[in-house]
Amino acid sequence: MIDNEIIVQGCPQNNSKSGVSHPNGIRTFHRTFSPTELTMSCRLKDKVAMVTGAGSGIGRATALAYAREGAKVVVADINSPSAQETVNRIQGAGGAAIGVRCDVTNAQDVRALIDHTLDAFGRLDCAYNNAGIEGPMFSIDAYDEDAFDQVIAVNLKGIWLCMKHEVRAMLQSGRGVVVNAGSVVSTLGQPKMAAYVASKHAVLGLTRSAALEYADRGLRFNAVCPAIVATPMLDRFTGGDEKIAQSLTINYPIKRILRAEEVAEAVVWLSSDATSYLNGHALMLDGGFSIQ
Repeated sequence: MIDNEIIVQGCPQNNSKSGVSHPNGIRTFHRTFSPTELTMSCRLKDKVAMVTGAGSGIGRATALAYAREGAKVVVADINSPSAQETVNRIQGAGGAAIGVRCDVTNAQDVRALIDHTLDAFGRLDCAYNNAGIEGPMFSIDAYDEDAFDQVIAVNLKGIWLCMKHEVRAMLQSGRGVVVNAGSVVSTLGQPKMAAYVASKHAVLGLTRSAALEYADRGLRFNAVCPAIVATPMLDRFTGGDEKIAQSLTINYPIKRILRAEEVAEAVVWLSSDATSYLNGHALMLDGGFSIQ
Protein backbone atom coordinates (compact mmCIF):
# COMPACT_ATOMS: atom_id res chain seq x y z
CA MET A 1 0.00 0.00 0.00
CA ILE A 2 1.14 3.57 -0.67
CA ASP A 3 0.31 6.59 1.49
CA ASN A 4 0.80 9.77 -0.43
CA GLU A 5 -0.78 12.97 -1.71
CA ILE A 6 -2.64 12.17 -4.87
CA ILE A 7 -3.92 14.75 -7.35
CA VAL A 8 -7.11 13.56 -9.04
CA GLN A 9 -9.34 15.29 -11.56
CA GLY A 10 -12.74 13.67 -11.98
CA CYS A 11 -14.26 10.60 -10.28
CA PRO A 12 -15.44 12.73 -7.33
CA GLN A 13 -17.04 9.77 -5.57
CA ASN A 14 -13.55 8.34 -5.07
CA ASN A 15 -12.18 11.50 -3.46
CA SER A 16 -11.47 11.70 0.26
CA LYS A 17 -13.75 13.93 2.31
CA SER A 18 -10.63 15.47 3.82
CA GLY A 19 -9.41 16.71 0.45
CA VAL A 20 -8.58 20.29 -0.47
CA SER A 21 -10.04 21.95 -3.55
CA HIS A 22 -7.81 23.86 -5.96
CA PRO A 23 -8.42 25.90 -9.14
CA ASN A 24 -9.60 24.14 -12.29
CA GLY A 25 -11.53 21.49 -10.37
CA ILE A 26 -8.42 19.69 -9.13
CA ARG A 27 -8.52 18.30 -5.61
CA THR A 28 -5.69 17.01 -3.45
CA PHE A 29 -6.20 14.62 -0.57
CA HIS A 30 -4.44 12.08 1.59
CA ARG A 31 -5.42 8.45 1.68
CA THR A 32 -3.80 5.02 1.60
CA PHE A 33 -4.02 3.63 -1.93
CA SER A 34 -3.11 0.31 -3.44
CA PRO A 35 -0.89 0.37 -6.55
CA THR A 36 -3.94 -0.57 -8.64
CA GLU A 37 -5.91 2.41 -7.38
CA LEU A 38 -3.09 4.73 -8.36
CA THR A 39 -3.71 3.89 -12.02
CA MET A 40 -7.30 5.18 -11.87
CA SER A 41 -8.16 6.88 -15.15
CA CYS A 42 -11.90 7.42 -14.67
CA ARG A 43 -12.74 5.67 -17.92
CA LEU A 44 -16.30 5.08 -16.73
CA LYS A 45 -16.93 8.30 -14.83
CA ASP A 46 -20.65 8.71 -14.00
CA LYS A 47 -21.58 5.51 -15.85
CA VAL A 48 -23.89 2.92 -14.30
CA ALA A 49 -22.53 -0.63 -14.39
CA MET A 50 -24.08 -3.92 -13.33
CA VAL A 51 -22.28 -7.20 -12.56
CA THR A 52 -23.85 -10.59 -11.91
CA GLY A 53 -22.02 -13.13 -9.79
CA ALA A 54 -20.34 -10.15 -8.15
CA GLY A 55 -20.07 -11.67 -4.68
CA SER A 56 -16.70 -13.31 -5.33
CA GLY A 57 -14.01 -14.10 -7.87
CA ILE A 58 -14.04 -12.38 -11.24
CA GLY A 59 -17.40 -10.75 -10.57
CA ARG A 60 -16.19 -9.05 -7.40
CA ALA A 61 -12.92 -7.99 -9.04
CA THR A 62 -14.89 -6.46 -11.91
CA ALA A 63 -17.33 -4.64 -9.64
CA LEU A 64 -14.38 -3.12 -7.78
CA ALA A 65 -12.68 -2.20 -11.06
CA TYR A 66 -15.84 -0.57 -12.40
CA ALA A 67 -16.10 1.51 -9.22
CA ARG A 68 -12.42 2.43 -9.35
CA GLU A 69 -13.00 3.79 -12.85
CA GLY A 70 -15.81 6.06 -11.64
CA ALA A 71 -18.91 3.96 -12.30
CA LYS A 72 -21.87 3.54 -10.00
CA VAL A 73 -22.15 -0.21 -9.54
CA VAL A 74 -25.04 -2.63 -9.10
CA VAL A 75 -23.68 -5.74 -7.39
CA ALA A 76 -25.84 -8.79 -8.12
CA ASP A 77 -25.36 -12.23 -6.66
CA ILE A 78 -27.49 -15.16 -5.50
CA ASN A 79 -25.59 -14.95 -2.21
CA SER A 80 -26.77 -11.76 -0.50
CA PRO A 81 -24.04 -11.56 2.19
CA SER A 82 -21.32 -11.96 -0.46
CA ALA A 83 -22.90 -9.24 -2.59
CA GLN A 84 -23.07 -6.94 0.42
CA GLU A 85 -19.39 -7.53 1.16
CA THR A 86 -18.56 -6.33 -2.34
CA VAL A 87 -20.82 -3.31 -1.85
CA ASN A 88 -19.09 -2.54 1.45
CA ARG A 89 -15.68 -2.60 -0.21
CA ILE A 90 -16.82 -0.19 -2.91
CA GLN A 91 -18.49 2.16 -0.49
CA GLY A 92 -15.53 1.96 1.88
CA ALA A 93 -13.33 3.30 -0.93
CA GLY A 94 -15.76 6.16 -1.56
CA GLY A 95 -17.67 4.62 -4.44
CA ALA A 96 -21.39 4.27 -5.09
CA ALA A 97 -22.95 0.80 -5.12
CA ILE A 98 -26.06 -1.16 -4.25
CA GLY A 99 -26.46 -4.90 -3.76
CA VAL A 100 -29.28 -6.96 -5.22
CA ARG A 101 -29.95 -10.64 -4.65
CA CYS A 102 -30.57 -12.28 -8.02
CA ASP A 103 -30.94 -15.81 -9.30
CA VAL A 104 -30.14 -15.34 -12.98
CA THR A 105 -32.19 -18.40 -13.95
CA ASN A 106 -35.33 -16.72 -12.60
CA ALA A 107 -36.94 -14.23 -14.99
CA GLN A 108 -38.68 -12.36 -12.18
CA ASP A 109 -35.40 -11.92 -10.30
CA VAL A 110 -33.64 -10.61 -13.39
CA ARG A 111 -36.47 -8.20 -14.19
CA ALA A 112 -36.35 -6.95 -10.60
CA LEU A 113 -32.57 -6.53 -10.83
CA ILE A 114 -32.87 -4.15 -13.76
CA ASP A 115 -35.78 -2.35 -12.10
CA HIS A 116 -33.64 -1.82 -8.98
CA THR A 117 -30.85 -0.49 -11.19
CA LEU A 118 -33.10 2.03 -12.90
CA ASP A 119 -34.75 3.06 -9.64
CA ALA A 120 -31.40 3.65 -7.94
CA PHE A 121 -29.37 5.23 -10.74
CA GLY A 122 -31.78 6.10 -13.56
CA ARG A 123 -30.16 4.12 -16.34
CA LEU A 124 -27.82 1.26 -17.25
CA ASP A 125 -24.68 1.87 -19.32
CA CYS A 126 -22.56 -1.27 -18.85
CA ALA A 127 -23.24 -4.83 -17.83
CA TYR A 128 -20.99 -7.80 -17.21
CA ASN A 129 -22.96 -11.05 -17.24
CA ASN A 130 -20.59 -13.13 -15.18
CA ALA A 131 -22.68 -15.51 -13.05
CA GLY A 132 -21.86 -19.12 -13.88
CA ILE A 133 -21.21 -22.60 -12.55
CA GLU A 134 -18.84 -25.33 -13.67
CA GLY A 135 -21.06 -28.36 -13.03
CA PRO A 136 -19.82 -31.87 -12.26
CA MET A 137 -17.19 -33.72 -14.29
CA PHE A 138 -18.55 -36.83 -15.99
CA SER A 139 -18.39 -38.38 -19.43
CA ILE A 140 -21.43 -37.67 -21.61
CA ASP A 141 -22.97 -41.11 -21.10
CA ALA A 142 -22.75 -40.72 -17.31
CA TYR A 143 -23.81 -37.07 -17.05
CA ASP A 144 -26.92 -36.52 -14.94
CA GLU A 145 -29.74 -34.80 -16.82
CA ASP A 146 -30.66 -32.48 -13.96
CA ALA A 147 -27.02 -31.43 -13.57
CA PHE A 148 -26.80 -30.74 -17.31
CA ASP A 149 -29.96 -28.65 -17.20
CA GLN A 150 -28.65 -26.64 -14.25
CA VAL A 151 -25.40 -25.72 -15.99
CA ILE A 152 -27.26 -24.64 -19.13
CA ALA A 153 -29.81 -22.72 -17.05
CA VAL A 154 -27.19 -20.66 -15.22
CA ASN A 155 -24.51 -20.25 -17.88
CA LEU A 156 -26.70 -19.78 -20.94
CA LYS A 157 -30.30 -19.04 -20.05
CA GLY A 158 -29.11 -16.77 -17.24
CA ILE A 159 -27.06 -14.67 -19.64
CA TRP A 160 -29.92 -14.56 -22.15
CA LEU A 161 -32.37 -13.39 -19.47
CA CYS A 162 -29.96 -10.70 -18.32
CA MET A 163 -29.33 -9.53 -21.88
CA LYS A 164 -33.07 -9.40 -22.58
CA HIS A 165 -33.72 -6.95 -19.76
CA GLU A 166 -30.43 -5.08 -20.07
CA VAL A 167 -31.21 -4.36 -23.72
CA ARG A 168 -34.61 -2.96 -22.83
CA ALA A 169 -33.01 -0.62 -20.29
CA MET A 170 -30.16 0.44 -22.55
CA LEU A 171 -32.41 1.19 -25.50
CA GLN A 172 -34.04 3.89 -23.39
CA SER A 173 -30.82 5.90 -23.56
CA GLY A 174 -29.77 4.71 -27.01
CA ARG A 175 -26.41 3.32 -25.97
CA GLY A 176 -24.90 0.60 -23.84
CA VAL A 177 -22.26 -2.11 -23.59
CA VAL A 178 -22.73 -5.73 -22.56
CA VAL A 179 -19.83 -8.06 -21.82
CA ASN A 180 -20.62 -11.76 -21.44
CA ALA A 181 -18.60 -14.41 -19.64
CA GLY A 182 -17.17 -16.86 -22.12
CA SER A 183 -14.22 -19.16 -21.51
CA VAL A 184 -11.11 -20.51 -23.16
CA VAL A 185 -13.31 -23.55 -23.91
CA SER A 186 -15.79 -21.35 -25.81
CA THR A 187 -13.90 -22.40 -28.94
CA LEU A 188 -12.38 -25.69 -27.76
CA GLY A 189 -13.43 -29.05 -26.38
CA GLN A 190 -12.76 -30.42 -22.91
CA PRO A 191 -13.33 -34.00 -21.78
CA LYS A 192 -15.88 -34.62 -19.02
CA MET A 193 -17.16 -31.04 -19.08
CA ALA A 194 -19.72 -31.30 -21.87
CA ALA A 195 -22.40 -29.13 -20.26
CA TYR A 196 -19.97 -26.37 -19.32
CA VAL A 197 -18.24 -26.39 -22.70
CA ALA A 198 -21.56 -26.41 -24.56
CA SER A 199 -22.84 -23.49 -22.51
CA LYS A 200 -19.72 -21.43 -23.18
CA HIS A 201 -19.83 -22.14 -26.91
CA ALA A 202 -23.44 -21.00 -26.89
CA VAL A 203 -22.57 -17.78 -25.06
CA LEU A 204 -20.46 -16.72 -28.04
CA GLY A 205 -23.34 -17.42 -30.41
CA LEU A 206 -25.66 -15.38 -28.23
CA THR A 207 -23.14 -12.54 -27.99
CA ARG A 208 -22.55 -12.39 -31.74
CA SER A 209 -26.24 -12.56 -32.57
CA ALA A 210 -27.00 -9.65 -30.25
CA ALA A 211 -24.05 -7.68 -31.64
CA LEU A 212 -25.61 -7.82 -35.10
CA GLU A 213 -29.15 -7.17 -33.91
CA TYR A 214 -28.41 -3.97 -31.97
CA ALA A 215 -25.30 -2.41 -33.55
CA ASP A 216 -27.35 0.21 -35.37
CA ARG A 217 -29.17 1.12 -32.16
CA GLY A 218 -26.11 2.10 -30.15
CA LEU A 219 -25.48 -1.15 -28.26
CA ARG A 220 -22.34 -3.30 -28.30
CA PHE A 221 -21.85 -6.90 -27.18
CA ASN A 222 -18.56 -8.67 -26.57
CA ALA A 223 -17.29 -11.61 -24.54
CA VAL A 224 -14.24 -12.27 -22.40
CA CYS A 225 -12.86 -15.80 -22.63
CA PRO A 226 -10.43 -16.44 -19.78
CA ALA A 227 -8.36 -19.53 -19.17
CA ILE A 228 -7.71 -20.88 -15.68
CA VAL A 229 -8.41 -18.13 -13.16
CA ALA A 230 -7.59 -18.01 -9.45
CA THR A 231 -11.15 -18.01 -8.10
CA PRO A 232 -13.33 -20.06 -5.73
CA MET A 233 -14.38 -22.09 -8.80
CA LEU A 234 -10.78 -23.17 -9.31
CA ASP A 235 -10.52 -24.05 -5.63
CA ARG A 236 -13.54 -26.33 -5.96
CA PHE A 237 -12.04 -27.93 -9.05
CA THR A 238 -8.65 -28.61 -7.44
CA GLY A 239 -9.78 -29.12 -3.86
CA GLY A 240 -7.68 -26.08 -2.94
CA ASP A 241 -4.42 -27.86 -3.84
CA GLU A 242 -2.02 -25.26 -5.28
CA LYS A 243 0.18 -27.91 -6.88
CA ILE A 244 -2.78 -29.31 -8.81
CA ALA A 245 -3.80 -25.81 -9.83
CA GLN A 246 -0.33 -24.98 -11.11
CA SER A 247 -0.12 -28.28 -12.98
CA LEU A 248 -3.10 -27.18 -15.07
CA THR A 249 -0.93 -24.51 -16.68
CA ILE A 250 1.60 -26.97 -18.11
CA ASN A 251 0.35 -26.47 -21.68
CA TYR A 252 -0.01 -22.70 -21.39
CA PRO A 253 2.74 -20.56 -22.98
CA ILE A 254 2.53 -18.18 -20.00
CA LYS A 255 3.18 -20.57 -17.15
CA ARG A 256 0.93 -19.15 -14.50
CA ILE A 257 -2.70 -18.88 -13.47
CA LEU A 258 -4.67 -15.86 -14.60
CA ARG A 259 -5.74 -13.43 -11.87
CA ALA A 260 -9.33 -12.28 -11.48
CA GLU A 261 -8.14 -8.69 -11.56
CA GLU A 262 -6.68 -9.22 -15.02
CA VAL A 263 -10.04 -10.38 -16.32
CA ALA A 264 -11.67 -7.38 -14.65
CA GLU A 265 -9.32 -5.02 -16.48
CA ALA A 266 -10.33 -6.59 -19.80
CA VAL A 267 -14.01 -6.16 -18.95
CA VAL A 268 -13.50 -2.51 -18.04
CA TRP A 269 -11.65 -1.94 -21.31
CA LEU A 270 -14.44 -3.56 -23.32
CA SER A 271 -16.98 -1.46 -21.42
CA SER A 272 -15.19 1.81 -22.11
CA ASP A 273 -15.28 4.17 -25.07
CA ALA A 274 -11.76 3.00 -25.93
CA THR A 275 -13.40 0.01 -27.65
CA SER A 276 -16.30 1.87 -29.26
CA TYR A 277 -15.79 0.03 -32.58
CA LEU A 278 -15.36 -3.42 -31.03
CA ASN A 279 -18.54 -5.47 -31.39
CA GLY A 280 -19.21 -9.21 -31.42
CA HIS A 281 -15.66 -9.99 -30.35
CA ALA A 282 -14.48 -12.87 -28.17
CA LEU A 283 -11.43 -11.64 -26.27
CA MET A 284 -9.20 -14.59 -25.41
CA LEU A 285 -7.38 -14.26 -22.10
CA ASP A 286 -5.44 -17.50 -22.26
CA GLY A 287 -1.77 -16.61 -22.44
CA GLY A 288 -1.61 -17.88 -26.03
CA PHE A 289 -3.03 -21.33 -25.29
CA SER A 290 -5.65 -21.30 -28.06
CA ILE A 291 -3.23 -20.33 -30.85
CA GLN A 292 -0.95 -23.35 -30.44
